[in-house]
Amino acid sequence: MLESMRAATQGRLGRAVLTVVLGLIILSFAIWGIGDIFRGFGANKLAEVGRQEISTEAFRAAYQTELQRLQRQARRAITNDEARRFGVDRQVLSRMIGDAVLDQETHALGLAISDAEIGKAIMDDPAFKGPSGQFDRARFDEVLRDNGFNESSFVREQRGVYLRQELVGAMTNGLDLPKAMLDAIHRFQGEARAIDYFLLPASAVGEIAAPPEDELRKFFDERRQAYSTPELRSLVVLSLTPESAAKPELVSDEDARKRYEEIKGDKFGAPEKRRVDQLFFPDETAAKAARDKLDGGATFEEVAAQAGASPKDFALGLVSRAQMVDPAAADVAFQLPDGAVSAPVKTAFGYVLLRVSEIEPSTAKPFEEVRDEVKRDVAVARARGDIARLHDAVEDQRASGHSLAEAATAAGLEAAALPPLDAAGKDAAGAPVTGLVNAPALLKAAFASDVGVDNETLSLPQGGYQWFEVSKVERAREKSFEEARAQVEKDWRDRETAKRMGEKAADLTKRLDGGAPIAALAAESGAALKRAEGVTRGGGGDFPQPAVAQVFNVRVGGAGAAELDDGRLVFKVAGSSAPPVDYAAPGLASIADQVKRSYLDDLMGEYLAAAQTKLGVTINSQAFAAATGAAQGY
Repeated sequence: MLESMRAATQGRLGRAVLTVVLGLIILSFAIWGIGDIFRGFGANKLAEVGRQEISTEAFRAAYQTELQRLQRQARRAITNDEARRFGVDRQVLSRMIGDAVLDQETHALGLAISDAEIGKAIMDDPAFKGPSGQFDRARFDEVLRDNGFNESSFVREQRGVYLRQELVGAMTNGLDLPKAMLDAIHRFQGEARAIDYFLLPASAVGEIAAPPEDELRKFFDERRQAYSTPELRSLVVLSLTPESAAKPELVSDEDARKRYEEIKGDKFGAPEKRRVDQLFFPDETAAKAARDKLDGGATFEEVAAQAGASPKDFALGLVSRAQMVDPAAADVAFQLPDGAVSAPVKTAFGYVLLRVSEIEPSTAKPFEEVRDEVKRDVAVARARGDIARLHDAVEDQRASGHSLAEAATAAGLEAAALPPLDAAGKDAAGAPVTGLVNAPALLKAAFASDVGVDNETLSLPQGGYQWFEVSKVERAREKSFEEARAQVEKDWRDRETAKRMGEKAADLTKRLDGGAPIAALAAESGAALKRAEGVTRGGGGDFPQPAVAQVFNVRVGGAGAAELDDGRLVFKVAGSSAPPVDYAAPGLASIADQVKRSYLDDLMGEYLAAAQTKLGVTINSQAFAAATGAAQGY
């Protein structure tokens, strides 16, 4: 084709045609946006703040740095879609715009910082100090390398950071919260109230008569979807685990007793313990010399003192075999008779002499009491090695066209037929189906499948495999009024009871506010009057937690009511107190710092908004979207 084009352009007419064609192509590029390259606002300019540009590369680098920081903090991968949902991309761009605004403001104010001051600030930065507490050049280079800086670019970046800090500090330093505000915060946090209250039971509104038929039908029609039956699925499930495949009846008494002797101290009671002393020596010769002194009549303590060891150095205390670090030392220590000292023992840490000064026997249950449990443990351990064979046997049967129940029987296993259940694992009556293995994964896979589908095998978290078949599907449907009548009437009565309870509680509250004694109203309602002291916003004593918020929504001396599961709580605030304010208390100081930071953030937000309006901010939405792979721009 190229040869044909070259031949066609040899003549004057051919060259004219090619010129027209190329001109049309260039014009189309200009019309569809490629002309930005020539107009000076290409895809590399993401934003413009006053006279300062933010490039796409700079934004992308800052965005990736922030994303990596969040991933290290969360200790998991965070996708671009997740980051965008949390607004990370917009936060990064807002921060970069804020920095650009402050950079131009510092320049306009003539702020500057010398190289010496920057150097000192960098050398004082704790991030660059080594174990000695001094500036570590190797660590400095490593941190810069990990963050994509070289020395010159980092110094340039830090110059801007320090100047921005100077500007912000000049606006925010010296801001202190007034004591009146601290007093109000302290009282809010520390206020404790005394509450007189009584519980108004549901029986206080009397018996609710059955509603007229037309009213009940209207109630049903308005809430028809609430009386739908969920989709139900019947499943055949085979869960293959070491526990399900274990055959304890095949374990002999001899094998079980052998296992019992290995674990009886740890599993069936307290293991044997011994009070052990362990004296270290630099070599075998020194250990033998010490042993000779013991044989000559010296005491263990005398030999230890000559070796420069005090009791706290050689006493291990009362320990079990498992608590001794070195196996060789443990073997010898648990064979010595009470009061004996060993010959030199070679351990991983050198030569030692061991002394046993007390023996506390094991208190394990006898074998006859735990025989069945031990056999079960042995059978489960054996089954772990047989899981792969059973898995292959089931898969071979399924590949041959057998049902899951038939495949399980052929492999010597038994599949379970589960009753119809919904996606939450509940049966048709709404009760949880018991005995579900790997329920979340099983239900998710089962409700994504259908009858007759050959499903993938599920891996069990505790080890093993799970197969399932959907044997029947009952689709979701709306119940008829007759089917739902009992539940509809109950719901209607519950609503009517709640409504009347609310009205009665409101009437009692109104009477309390009017001056009626709460004791008289409690007696009238047939309820016991109680008092709770020291109730704070965090609760207190036996006062019901769900009512605490309501208690602090009324004035001292005021009354109110709160809804509880078992009725309505009617209360009156009898009194209020707060501890003396301590401005130096850590709790108050912490709250004051939080409020102060909030004020500073608001102040800086107002300043940056005004500065951005003055300088002007333009954002290239297409470049912003392309930088993070978003479907739409800023």
